[in-house]
Amino acid sequence: MSRQYPQLPVSSPRLLASAIGVAITAGSAGHMVFAAEQTDQKAPRSTLSLGATAITGEAQDETSYNVEKASSPKYTAPLVDTPRSITVIPQQVLKDTGALNMQDALRTVPGITFGAGEGGNPQGDRPFIRGFDAQGDTYLDGVRDTGSQSREIFAVESIEVSKGPNSAIGGRGAAGGSINLVSKKAHLGNSFDGGFTWGSDQTQRYTLDGNYQFSDTAAGRLNLMSHESNVAGRQSVDYDRWGVAPSLAFGLGTDTRVNLDYYHLESNDTPDSGIPYSIPTAGSAARTKSNPDKPQDGGDSSNFYGLTDRDFRKGRTDTATIAIEHDLTDALTVKNTLRHGSSMQDYILTQPDDSKGNVNNGSVWRRANTRVSNTETTTNQTDLFGDVYIAGFKNSFATGIELSREESEKSSYNVNTDTTPGTAAATTNCSPALIGAPSGYNCTSLSNPIPSDPWNGAISRNYAGTDTKANTYALYVFDTLELSEQWLVNMGLRYDHFDTEYKTYTAAGATTAKGDDVSEFVTGQFGVVYKPAENGSIYVSYATSATPPGATLGEGQEGNPLGGTPDRSGNLLSSDMEPETTKNYEIGTKWDLLNDRLSLTADIFRTEKENARVQTNTTTYENVGKTRVQGFELSATGKLTDKWQVFAGYAYMDSEQVDGGDLPANRANNGNELPNTPKNSASLWTTYQVTPKLTIGGGAFYVDDVFGSVANTTMVDSYVRYDAMAAYKLTKNIDLQLNVQNLTDETYYDKAFSTHFANQAAGRTALLSTNFHF
Repeated sequence: MSRQYPQLPVSSPRLLASAIGVAITAGSAGHMVFAAEQTDQKAPRSTLSLGATAITGEAQDETSYNVEKASSPKYTAPLVDTPRSITVIPQQVLKDTGALNMQDALRTVPGITFGAGEGGNPQGDRPFIRGFDAQGDTYLDGVRDTGSQSREIFAVESIEVSKGPNSAIGGRGAAGGSINLVSKKAHLGNSFDGGFTWGSDQTQRYTLDGNYQFSDTAAGRLNLMSHESNVAGRQSVDYDRWGVAPSLAFGLGTDTRVNLDYYHLESNDTPDSGIPYSIPTAGSAARTKSNPDKPQDGGDSSNFYGLTDRDFRKGRTDTATIAIEHDLTDALTVKNTLRHGSSMQDYILTQPDDSKGNVNNGSVWRRANTRVSNTETTTNQTDLFGDVYIAGFKNSFATGIELSREESEKSSYNVNTDTTPGTAAATTNCSPALIGAPSGYNCTSLSNPIPSDPWNGAISRNYAGTDTKANTYALYVFDTLELSEQWLVNMGLRYDHFDTEYKTYTAAGATTAKGDDVSEFVTGQFGVVYKPAENGSIYVSYATSATPPGATLGEGQEGNPLGGTPDRSGNLLSSDMEPETTKNYEIGTKWDLLNDRLSLTADIFRTEKENARVQTNTTTYENVGKTRVQGFELSATGKLTDKWQVFAGYAYMDSEQVDGGDLPANRANNGNELPNTPKNSASLWTTYQVTPKLTIGGGAFYVDDVFGSVANTTMVDSYVRYDAMAAYKLTKNIDLQLNVQNLTDETYYDKAFSTHFANQAAGRTALLSTNFHF
C-alpha cells in the first residue's frame, strides 16, 4: 500500500516564531516609533560593517549597490586593489530583486549556473562557477558550510562570490571559485524590520529582524522567517520552511568583542521531479552531440511526473558559532571562531527516467531516487591580521590556523515498485500499454501525467549506507605589500593536511568496503597591482586550487572520489588517489568612479585543470585528464546618479575537455564543451528613484545554451528572463514593494542533469511585500 509520510512539526515552531515576533513588536513598537521620530537628533545607526572586525563605527550607505571591501580578513586589500574577480551582492540588491534564497540571489552574477541533483548527487544548491562544480565550496562568515542544503537568505547580510581557483583562501576544492554568505549579526543601536509578502501561487512569507542594544557595549539580534508557496507554472510542487537566527554581541566598541550566533532552518517540500529529456527511437545510446536531446514536456510545461502520495523532501540545518575578537594594538587583531553545524536531508524524489525505452513512445518511468543523510562539522579557526611595516614597507596581512572534523552518514530507502501482479515488465520497458494501473502507476503518460495516482508500492528504510569522516589541519598566510603608491603585491599561501576515510556497510551493520587517504597539498595566489590613479588598478594574477579524493564527503558529485571506483560490473578500479589541481591566469582592471559611487571591472582569465581524474583503461583511473575554461568578464555596480543604481555583468566562457584519457568512450568527448558552462551569460538589474517615495526597477537575465554532460548529448536552450519592481514609501516607517519575476512568463530550464531530466524554472510570479522599519 502507499505510504503517506508524516510532516515535520513545522506548525508549532512557526507559531512560536510568530508569537515571539508579535511579542517583540508589541513590547517595542512604542519605544521604536519614538526613537524613529528622534532620528534627526541622533548619530547615524551603526550597521554591519563589511570590514574585518565587528560593528564599531559609522554606517555605510545602506542603499548602495557598491561595496568597498570583502568581509574576510584574508582579503587584505579593498576590492579595487584585490587582483581577482570578486562580486559582492549587497543587502539592497537582495531586497530590490525580491530574492528569497541563494539561487535567486546568484542569478545576478554572470558565469554562475546551477546543476540538478538526484539520488547519488544530492538535492540542494549545486552552483557551477566558471564551469566547475562548487557544491562543496560555500562558506558562512569565512568558515566552510558543509552538507547539501537549499540555503535561505533571511539571515544573510550579503553574498560574496570569488571567481577563479580559491583554495588558498578557503581550503580544498574551489576549483572555479567560492561563495561566502555574510550573516546578520547583532550591532549597536536599536532597529526593527519586519515584513510580510503575499504573492501568486499561494505565496506567504513573514520575516522579522529586530536588534536591541542592552548596554553601551552589548546587543542582541533576532531574525525569524516563515515561508509557504507553490511554484508558478508547475503542478503539485510546494515549499514550506521556517527559520530562526538569534545573535548576541558583547564588548562592541571595545578592544575585546564576543559574538554568539545560532542558525536553524527546517523545510518540508514536495520536490520538483523535472522534465525528461527526449530520446531517439533507438534509445539513449543513440544520442549524438550533433543533435542533442532537450527536455520534452509532452505539450504542457506544467506537467509534473512525480507522485504526491510518495514524494517528499525534508531538510534541517543547525549552526552554532562562538567568535572572540581582540585588538592587540590599534593595527593588530586576533580572532578565534569555533563552529559546530549539522545538515540533514531526507527525501524520496521521482526522477522522470528516460532510460526505459520510453518518452519517444509517450510514456515516462517514475524512478524513485532516495536519500537519508546527515553531515556534522566542527571547525576552529584562529586568525591574526592587521598592518605592519617591514623595512619601511606597509604590509596588510592575515595569517591563521584551521582545524576541522567532518562526518557524513548516508543511507536510503527501499522502494519496491513491483507489488502489483504483472507489473514487472514496467521495470524494463515502459510502454503506453503499461501507463497507469497496468504498471502499478510506475509508468505515466508523457502528455498527461497524474500526480495523484494511487501508487501502491512498498517503502521501507534501507539502513545500508556509507560513513565518511575527514580531518583538516591547515596553515595559511596572506599579505598585500605596498611597494609604493602605484605598486602593490598580493600574496597568499596555504598548507593543508586532509585525511579522510570511508566505510560502506549492510543494513545489519556488516562492513562491505572501507578505505582511506591522506593528502597534503600547498595552494597559493600571487598578484601584482599597478595603480595609475588612486581610484583605479590594473593587475595580473595567478592562483591555484586542489581537490583531494573525497573532498565533498559524498555530499556532492565527486569528480575525484575516495577509494576504488566500481565499474558497471561492480569491480573496483585502481586509482592514483591524488588531488586534482587547477590553476588560473588572470589580467584585469578595476575602477571606482563618480566619487567612488560606481565600480567598473574587466578581466580576462584562463583556468586549467591538467590532472583531472579519468578512466584510462578497463581497470585503472589516473590523474591525467585536462580541461580548460577561458574567457572574459565585465561588471558595473553602484550609482550612476543619486537616483539611478545599476548592478550588471557579462561573462564569456569558452570551455573544453582537452584530454579525457585513453578510454575510447572518454576520448570521444575531447573538444566538447564542459557541462553547465554557457558561452555567454549576462545580467542587468537597475532601479531609479522617480520621486522621494517612488522607486521603480527592472532586470534582464540571459544564459546561453547549456549542455548537461561532457558528451554534449543533452542540452537546455538559452533564455532571457525579465523582472520588474516598484517600491513606494507610505510613511518613513512603512513601505510597499511589488516584484514581478519572469515578467513574460518564459518557459525555460535553469538546471540540466547529465542524463534523464532537466529542472524547469518558475513561471511568472508576483510578490507584494509590506515592510516596517523602526
